Amino acid sequence: MEMNASYTSFVAVGDSFTEGMSDLLPDGSYRGWADLLAARLAAREPGFRYANLAVRGKLIGQIAEDQVPVAAGMGADVVTLVGGLNDALRPKVDMGRVRAHLESAVELLAPSCKRLVLMRSPGRNGPVMERFRPRMEELFATIDELAARHGAVVVDLYGAPALADPRMWDVDRLHLTAEGHRRVAEAVWQALDLPAELDWRTELAATAPPGWTVRRAQDLSFARQHLLPWIGRRLTGRSSGDGRPAKRPELLPYGDTAS
Repeated sequence: MEMNASYTSFVAVGDSFTEGMSDLLPDGSYRGWADLLAARLAAREPGFRYANLAVRGKLIGQIAEDQVPVAAGMGADVVTLVGGLNDALRPKVDMGRVRAHLESAVELLAPSCKRLVLMRSPGRNGPVMERFRPRMEELFATIDELAARHGAVVVDLYGAPALADPRMWDVDRLHLTAEGHRRVAEAVWQALDLPAELDWRTELAATAPPGWTVRRAQDLSFARQHLLPWIGRRLTGRSSGDGRPAKRPELLPYGDTAS
């Protein structure tokens, strides 16, 4: 393992997970694991360049069509591709089409970069998620197969109990907290053969679970603020990412932003 690997550029491709929800900054924007990783890589390499093409709500077909060709054309040292989970969480999905889109994306990205990173996304513990686990695990089996075929790295977040802890998840129950994003950044950092700064798999200290009244209040708040709007978008064919540009569409020096 080369613990002094050098990378001069990084492009992140994906959906809300890579955009950084729900790692909220004071100005109302999102940071997230990809931004955290870019900052650490930039500290090691003068002139380091970073682009983040991710847009919340995107399905793997949209990612493969809109983001992947752009990322491949950038010729970055590191490319991360995380997608397909939004498809798997929909009421109906053709997993064969999900596989085909992932395959085309990996085939285009793998030869375009020095290191392609794929992920087995984290899954929150809870009864709702249990319904979707077979699809998630089918998705992850595809990712493992594609990585082995194309020499990509797989970061197994799904296999880490620490990231399944509900305390690592925001109130929307779909996105990681700031601590969760920090751990994902460390996991990818280590997958790039860089020296570990923490054990991202360390589980949170045990605490007494909230009482019944608190849990019911949390459930009602979640349903009103997050679940019902999500269902409404599904029924009307809308997405939270409709009309939203990529957060960092150009491969620029880390401290710069697109004009």
